[in-house]
Amino acid sequence: MNKLKQFSLLLYVGLILTISLIGLHLAETMAGAQGGREVLVIDVDGPVTPVMHSFIERAIDEADVRDVEALVIRLNTPGGSVDLTKRIIQTIIASDVPVVVYVWPPGGFAASAGTFITLAGHAAAMAPNTSIGAASPVDGSGSEIDDTLRAKIENILVADIKGLADRRGEKALEWAQEAITEAKAASAQEALDIGVIDFVADDLDDLLDQLDGYMVEVHGDEVTLATGDATISFIEATGLEELLGIIANPTIALLLVSLGSLAIVYEIINPGGYISGIVGVILLLIGLYAIGQLPVNYAGLALMLLGLVLFVAELFTPTFGALTLTGVVAFIAGALILFNTPEFAYQVPLPSIIGIPVGLAVIIGFGMRKVLQSMHVQPTTGQEGLLGAIGTVKVALEPQGSVFVWGERWAATSEDGEPIPAGERVNVTAVDGFRLTVKKAGN
Repeated sequence: MNKLKQFSLLLYVGLILTISLIGLHLAETMAGAQGGREVLVIDVDGPVTPVMHSFIERAIDEADVRDVEALVIRLNTPGGSVDLTKRIIQTIIASDVPVVVYVWPPGGFAASAGTFITLAGHAAAMAPNTSIGAASPVDGSGSEIDDTLRAKIENILVADIKGLADRRGEKALEWAQEAITEAKAASAQEALDIGVIDFVADDLDDLLDQLDGYMVEVHGDEVTLATGDATISFIEATGLEELLGIIANPTIALLLVSLGSLAIVYEIINPGGYISGIVGVILLLIGLYAIGQLPVNYAGLALMLLGLVLFVAELFTPTFGALTLTGVVAFIAGALILFNTPEFAYQVPLPSIIGIPVGLAVIIGFGMRKVLQSMHVQPTTGQEGLLGAIGTVKVALEPQGSVFVWGERWAATSEDGEPIPAGERVNVTAVDGFRLTVKKAGN
């Protein structure tokens, strides 16, 4: 009976706690509905990749579910794929929640494709000491392209950017076109003066203060933002998104491909361990996946792969460094132009470009040295290893008998037919099956 009462008491307490928690949650929800407003913020940093697109798409979906006042995208990008940029723009335009694109931090920029993303926002802002623009197309090596192709690319990009900048006035529209045709760029204050952006904000709090009472257009409807007393919430990238974002960095992608290649080459030089080979394949595949997420110049990729092939070829057809030197040149040339495309220009740090192939060359040189050394080393196992070995006569050789070599008794014959007494030290001069030919040591 006592146990029943105790159980009933615990059940009653649990019920009271559950009701209390539900009531607290409802109270918070009602308070939020009555006056509490929320602004979601995400940080988007690095080249435009599928990871960036999925992160922005997820953030907009979350903002819609939570019915927030606005979603702020803090943007810092050198640009990227035109196709991916268009998909991001479409996602922003389709949002039911106002999206504010904020070029941040100070010193950051919204270059190339970043210009389009900034203009796609329902409102746009920049931090001091940031820049925007320079969306002129270039060829795979970063230089000018021929007039016909340039005109085709520019006409498409100009048409796209006019649709985004048209609502911002004639000056903004003119600048947006020149950002493509003349690679024009603008500082934060310059962009504000010509109407490309709506605010210059020192930080997030300053931005929300300026946005308070500002009117934006969402799907043709005018919406007045109320962000002055809004609660700021951040949406963090998932662990997978962070990992993919890290490896999608051009420098990291190149490093992964190179380290994977190094490990595979090392496995070829020193076969049998398998660990370096397995790790190398994994790193190489991850690196190639990362490169696949970025707009790459395939001529550069081909040159890099050619360099790796030449490194491996050196191991099998020694040319005393000729193939290795050619591989270093091909790898460096490929790395220099790998991430320079008409839609994206990124220069991998020069130390990485030079250091990686030089590291490969050093490892290959080390491997070739070992191979050459092994060619001049006398065998130490098997019948060949017995040649020159020192032994002791156990049964006098007259001229046949037995000797003790390498801890074993062997049938033996005196080389010159002369008798050799027991206990005499001898050298092995020939091996015929299980019979040794020997002579006195020192002769």
